[in-house]
Formats: sequence, C-alpha cells, structure tokens
Amino acid sequence: MQKPRVFFVSHGGGPMPLLGDPSHADMVTCLQSIAAKIQKPSAILMVSAHWEANPISITSSAAPELIYDYYGFPEPAYSIEYPSPGEPALAEKVHQALAKANIDSTLNPSRGFDHGMYVPLKIMYPEADIPCVQLSLHPSLEPSLHLAIGEALQQLDYDNLLIIGSGFTFHNMRAFFTPETAEIKAQNIAFEQWLVDVCGNTELSEKQRQAKLLEWQMAPAARFSHPREEHLLPLHVCYGAAMRPCSDIYELRIANKQASMFLWDD
Repeated sequence: MQKPRVFFVSHGGGPMPLLGDPSHADMVTCLQSIAAKIQKPSAILMVSAHWEANPISITSSAAPELIYDYYGFPEPAYSIEYPSPGEPALAEKVHQALAKANIDSTLNPSRGFDHGMYVPLKIMYPEADIPCVQLSLHPSLEPSLHLAIGEALQQLDYDNLLIIGSGFTFHNMRAFFTPETAEIKAQNIAFEQWLVDVCGNTELSEKQRQAKLLEWQMAPAARFSHPREEHLLPLHVCYGAAMRPCSDIYELRIANKQASMFLWDD
C-alpha cells in the first residue's frame, strides 16, 4: 500500500481568498503552485477546522451542497459555487478504517461542504471535478485522538488519494483585528518557527515529533497563536496519516500574519 499524500493548508480568513483580498494574494499563489506541482488526485479527503461532531462524522452524500458558514462579508461571498461531487465509496472506506481503529464515527448524508473545504479547493482545482469527502474533528479537541484518526487513515485502500487538513497555523482572532505590534509579531513568528521545525526536522525521531505535537501547548506562544486549537488539529490528523517529516514547507504571509503549509509528497 502506497504512503498517503498529505497536505496541511492554512486556509485564510473566511471567503477572503476568493474575493481578491490583497492580504491573501500569497496564499492564492502558493496554493496554485502546489496544485501544479503534485499529481492531480482521484479523490480528496478533507479534514476542516470548521466541523466538529461527536461521534466523528463523515459526509456521505454523492452531491453535497455548500455551507456559507461565515457572516458579515460582501454579497459575492454567498454566491460562491463549487459543485464538487461527493464520493460515498470513499466515505464508507473512511468509516471502516476508523472502526478498525476503535474510533466511533458516523456517515452523514445531509451535511454539506464548509468553507474550509471549498475555499482552498476552488483555488487549487477550480474545475471542481475531483470527488471529495469531508471528515469532522472531534469536539474534545484531544491531540492524541486526532493523531489516532490520522493513523487510522493510513489504512485507506484508495488509489491516488490526497488527504488535506484545512486549518491555519495562526488563529488568534483578536490579533487579526489589532494593529500589529512588535510583541504580536514576535509571538506569531516564535510559534511558526517551532511548528516548522517540528514538521520538517529530519533529525527528530517520529516518537519525538509525535511527542511535541501531543504537547503543542508547551511550544513558544502556543496559546497566543491558538486560544482554541480547532485550526491546529487538522495538522495532527495530517501528521498521523503521514508519520514522517514533511517533504515541503511553505512559509508565507496570510491576512498580515506569518503562516505555514506542509506537504507530504514523498
């Protein structure tokens, strides 16, 4: 069985990357370059920061609708289209893989795709011709559980699958709307540097890397960067699925903050 290809994307602020916002221009360029670099997948399994469910839930519709799960944006934000098909067969495989790992989950035929899915994918694959399944986080936000979810996904028997974790390496909403100070910038950069090292340092053993991710709250400026960790935990799922250092690191500015993306494509 081939190693899964895995990508963690920092997906920016709501629909702003699709509305021409200048502070998301680097993100758009980065995602377009990554889509051009990697093999086009046959299907995508998306883990979005914007869906939590107990038990863990999996979209199983053949044609999920879009959920405009944001507020206060211009009218065009609510007419975005991304008619990507679902993939019930993949959803069932995900359900079975989690069951084998003793992780409770349920198939959800009514849940649609949220913006954590369609914002980055509309940039990467605007044709919307790749079948997608979305997988929720668990509301416990327990790091070990989300690593275990990723490990369970290693067993998926699905050719040319791309697993994407859609979150943000920095997600302090107050800081986004506060004029940047030297202290804010320093804390933002400190956590980013720690995360880049954890994900990419080939001198770390996988046991060491896993321990650091499990104890992420001990990192420099961890709780400043993530007052609540739902935007970080898709990365834990990604690493659980990959269980190796990432092959590519992308460091960029998104929404006027330092951010990172990580690709496992080796």
